[in-house]
Amino acid sequence: MHGGFSLDLKKPVTSPTAADSKPADSLPAANATNEAPAANAESNKLFESESEVQIKLADIQADPNSPLYSVKSFEELGLSPELLQGIYDMKFIKPSKIQERALPLLLSNPPTNLIGQSQSGTGKTAAFVLTILSRIDYSVDKPQAICLAPARELARQIYDVIREMGKFTKAKVTLAVRDENSNEPINALDSHIVVGTPGTLFNMCKTNRQLLKSVKVFVLDEADNMLGSQGLSDQCIRIKSFVPRDAQYILFSATFPDQIQLFASKFAAPKANEMLLKAQEVTVKDIRQYYISCTPDRKLEVLAMLYDLMSLSQSIIFAHRRDTADNIMKLMEEKGNTVVSLHGKQDTAERDRIMDEFREGKIKVLVSTNVISRGIDVAQVSMVVNYDMPMDAAGRADTETYVHRIGRTGRFGRSGVSVNIIDGASSLEVQQFIENELDIKVKEVSFDDWEEAEKTLRKAL
Repeated sequence: MHGGFSLDLKKPVTSPTAADSKPADSLPAANATNEAPAANAESNKLFESESEVQIKLADIQADPNSPLYSVKSFEELGLSPELLQGIYDMKFIKPSKIQERALPLLLSNPPTNLIGQSQSGTGKTAAFVLTILSRIDYSVDKPQAICLAPARELARQIYDVIREMGKFTKAKVTLAVRDENSNEPINALDSHIVVGTPGTLFNMCKTNRQLLKSVKVFVLDEADNMLGSQGLSDQCIRIKSFVPRDAQYILFSATFPDQIQLFASKFAAPKANEMLLKAQEVTVKDIRQYYISCTPDRKLEVLAMLYDLMSLSQSIIFAHRRDTADNIMKLMEEKGNTVVSLHGKQDTAERDRIMDEFREGKIKVLVSTNVISRGIDVAQVSMVVNYDMPMDAAGRADTETYVHRIGRTGRFGRSGVSVNIIDGASSLEVQQFIENELDIKVKEVSFDDWEEAEKTLRKAL
């Protein structure tokens, strides 16, 4: 496959390709001053994803031959000196492919809505953060942009990135997530930007119905999850009712099932530009995907054997249930690993502490439910293990969650490995369904030959 983009437009288009571009193509993790800049500093050595993107323009008058239709540098976007300084201070060199195409659409005037799909770790967060910081009138101390995420971990990460990228501007940002240890109300009245989860922001809107009356930009990150979940979807729609109709709506996700894409287009009405991946481009090509077969009673043993074989910087193990995650943690600790489990039932302060320590590299192995399957950027994660294959509430294969889970590795252009533990016919059927959906082949690693298994996995890393 070659670099560049496959365009699906309302009129013929000639557009430049980006085959030779090698940007630092993802945002740093939260606490961006720690690990992420080092990762981005290596950007000249990184591989760029050669994803093909389908662009659908809502405005038939849009000029694809405009010099701003696709950009090769941040300077071409007309950003403020303060914002450019923030970008380069974070060690970004040039826009990623996704940013090359998304930013001109997002920064156009008058503002236009965008439904954007991109692989994990390709720079979508940078795209909407730059848009938010570019739209703010810093002389007006009112909320002018809101960004919603499905979980507090992702909301905190976005909050940190906005603060880091906007540190040379006068941007004031409020984090709107639940704090179980405080009864103090969240005050966002004089903030320019509010980042949070739908439930918390909706409660703030009920208390002050005028809170969002000056909002210019409304971002939904991981929009497929937000609009596909009944509770989150209802809250997002209600929050939208407090936002001016002429606000710019930006919806981003790594996956967009057809029914959610239809809902998203209605949510971002009256019309929105669409930037969607071809079906075969949904998974990141730099992730090597494997599976190990075993009987159910040997799952924990096989997991322990896997970690005995591998010397990893950091990794994430996904389990379906909280008690399973806790059991895995106990086993891994007995084997001498620095491991912590993370799930939604934990105290909010504890969840924050765990994520901070994982980003700082103090925790090497994180065992989690799907609470961190979406959007979390930690550059050092080299392996993801699906201890339990992802399934929805009805027990069906959950392809979207699989894509998001394995997308926690292979970030910033690095290679990564995912390993599925298949313990019977049911989990094998789930894997086969996902393979068919994504048009991929997950390779088997046999532990009957330890030496060969180690050789295969180490080569993949």
